[in-house]
Amino acid sequence: MHTETIIYIILAGIVAILLAVFQYYNKKKSMSKLNMLFSFLRFLSIFSVLLLLINPKFEQVSFSIEKPNLVVAIDNSSSIKHLNQDTHVINLIETVSNDAGLNNKFNIDLYTFGESFKVSDSTTFSENQTNINNAFKQLSQIYRGTTAPTLIISDGNQTYGNDYQFTASTYKQSIYPVILGDTVTYTDLKIKQLNVNKYAYLKNRFPIEAILVYNGNKTINSRFLVTKGHTTVYSQPISLSKENNSKIINFTLPANSVGVSSYKATIVPIENEKNTVNNSKNFAVEVIDQKTKIAIVSDFLHPDLGAFKKSIESNEQRAVTLLKPKEILNQINDFQLIIINQPNYRFKDLFDILEKENKNHFTIVGTKTDLNFLNKNKQNFLHEKTSQTENYQAEFNTNYSPFIVDNINFESFPPLNSNYGSVSFTTPFESILNKRINGISTNEPLLVTYETNGRREGVLFGENIWQWRAQSYINNQSFNQFDNFLGKLVQYLASNKRKNRLNIDYESFYNGSSNIIIKAEFFDKNYVFDTRETLNISVTDNISKENKTFPLILKGNNFQVDLSSLAPSNYSFTVKATNENIAKSGNFQILEYNVEQQFLNANVTKLQQLATNSDGKSYFIDNTKDLKTDLLNDNRFVSIQKSNKNIIPLIDWKYLLIILALSLGLEWFIRKYNGLI
Repeated sequence: MHTETIIYIILAGIVAILLAVFQYYNKKKSMSKLNMLFSFLRFLSIFSVLLLLINPKFEQVSFSIEKPNLVVAIDNSSSIKHLNQDTHVINLIETVSNDAGLNNKFNIDLYTFGESFKVSDSTTFSENQTNINNAFKQLSQIYRGTTAPTLIISDGNQTYGNDYQFTASTYKQSIYPVILGDTVTYTDLKIKQLNVNKYAYLKNRFPIEAILVYNGNKTINSRFLVTKGHTTVYSQPISLSKENNSKIINFTLPANSVGVSSYKATIVPIENEKNTVNNSKNFAVEVIDQKTKIAIVSDFLHPDLGAFKKSIESNEQRAVTLLKPKEILNQINDFQLIIINQPNYRFKDLFDILEKENKNHFTIVGTKTDLNFLNKNKQNFLHEKTSQTENYQAEFNTNYSPFIVDNINFESFPPLNSNYGSVSFTTPFESILNKRINGISTNEPLLVTYETNGRREGVLFGENIWQWRAQSYINNQSFNQFDNFLGKLVQYLASNKRKNRLNIDYESFYNGSSNIIIKAEFFDKNYVFDTRETLNISVTDNISKENKTFPLILKGNNFQVDLSSLAPSNYSFTVKATNENIAKSGNFQILEYNVEQQFLNANVTKLQQLATNSDGKSYFIDNTKDLKTDLLNDNRFVSIQKSNKNIIPLIDWKYLLIILALSLGLEWFIRKYNGLI
C-alpha cells in the first residue's frame, strides 16, 4: 500500500472521530455510556464511508507448485500391429501411466497419432496412415512456453507429411523416442513406388513408371508383371544385386475402353522373403473419351493467368490454352469453356460470337476492366462505374446450391482488388462468395454463377486470385483444396447439364489407405438446400453381392458418409431421399493397398537423430529400464514455484458494507428504543 494512501486513511480516522465526538459531546456534563456507544457507532459509519471513498488497494500473494508435463505420444497406426509390437506398447503405457515416481514429478498427458492427432482414450492400432510431423506440430501449440519432455512411442515409419527428423528446431522440448520393431535387416524385394496418371484417353497409351528396390547381399533374378484380372499385360525379367539394388522400369499400356481399368503390379518374391505384401501394388486408370478444353483469353499478362492454368490442369481431364482476343475467334467451338480476363473493347467480336453461339463463359472483372464496354455487352448485370478501387475479402455463402462447394477457409485468404461500386443483376444468380470490407459484410457478390437461355456463366469481381492459391498452400501445405474448388467451378461452367435436386460428389476409385468420403446435396422444389431431408446410401459389393445401408450425416452445407470401413472391391451405390422419390446411383472401386504393411523394420536412424537434435535419448522397446531413471534424475525437469499477486480494492471487500449497515442500523435502533427519535 502506498504511503499516500496510509496518510489518507489516518486522516479519515481522525475526521471520523472528530465528527462522532462533536455530535454527541455535551459540555455541561460528562459523556454518558449511551453517548459513548453512539459516538463509536457513528465513528464506524463515517470511517467506513471515507474508506470506501479512498478505496485503498491490498496485495494478495498466493503460491502454487507447477510440475513439468510428461507428454506420451503413441503411434496408433496399423504398422505397429503388423510388426507385432502392440502388446509391448500397451504394457509400456500402463507402466508409465501408473508409476508413482513419474506421477509425483510430472503431469502425464497421453496422445495418439496416425492420420489424426488426438488425446488418447484408447489405442487400437488401426489407422491407415502416419503423420509424425503433424503430431509435433500440434504439440508445439499445446505446450508452448512450458517444460514438456516428450516420450514418442513409434516405429518411426511415416507415410505422409513433412520430414519429422529435424522437427526439434520448431518443437522446443526434449524428445525421448521408444523405438518399436525389429532392427534386423532382412532380404527384401519390393515395389518402392508406382507412378501412374489418374486419367487416360481412349485409343491412347498411358505411361507407367515402377521403382523396384532390393535389400540383400546376393544377386537375385525375378520378374516384374502387370496383370489385368487374370491376363498378364506386361512382363519383364529383372536382376538385382547388393551393388545394383534398384531399378526403374518405364512402359506404356493401351487404353482400349472407357471407364475404370484396374491393374496389379507384382514383382515375383524371392526364396525365404519375409514380407511379400510389399511385392504387389494395385492401381487403376480411368479412361475417358476426350479432354475438356478451356481457353483463357486475355489482352495482357497477369499472375492470375498462370494460377488458373496450373489449378485447372492439376486435373488431367482438362487442358488450358492461353489466347489473345483475336486468336480465339476462329477456334471458339474447340473449347467447352471460355475464361475472359478483364475484357475491354478488343473483346467486342468475342462477346458477339459468345452470344451468337450461346457458349458458356467465365468473366474476371478487375481494375483493368473497361466497365463501359462491359456494361454495354453484358446484359445480365450492370456494374456501377466509379474511379475508385477497393480490396475485397471473401465471405462464403453456405446456401449456394448448383453444386457442392466446400469452405476452404476463404476468410483467411488475402483480399482481391477490384472496382468500387455495386453490381445489379437482371437475371437470377447464385453467389458462392460475397464481399467483405475490413471484416464487415457488404452483401455484394464476389463470385457468382447463373444460367440463362441454357447457357452457364460465372463472374469473379476481383483480381489477384493467384494469392489465394498461394495462401491455400500455406494453410494446408498443398494446392489440392484450392485446385479442387476451382476444378468444381470449371466442371460446372463447362457443362450444360440440367440442374438436379440431388447432387453427388465422389471419385471413380479410391486407394485402400485413403479416406472414402461421399458427399451429397439435396434441394427442395425451389432449389433451396433442404436440411430437413434424410438421405441414405445403399452400397452393394459387386463381387460378394453383400449390401449395406448407411445414413448420410449433415455437415455444413452438404451431407456426408464415410465408407472407409469397406473392404477393397468393386461397389455400386444408390443415394436415396427418404421423404421423396428421388435417387441417384453410381459406381466406385476400392483398391487393395495398405501402406502401413510395406515396412519390415523400425526407422532407427531417424528416431535416434530426432533424440540427438532435441537433447533427448532413444530407447528400444525391449530395453526401457533406464527410461524412468533418466527422466527422474534430469535436472532440467523440475517443479516450479509460482507466485500469483492479486491487487484487491477495498470496495470489493463485502464485509465493510456489512459493518457500515450494522453500525447505522444499530445506532438507529438504540436511539429509537431510548426515545431519542
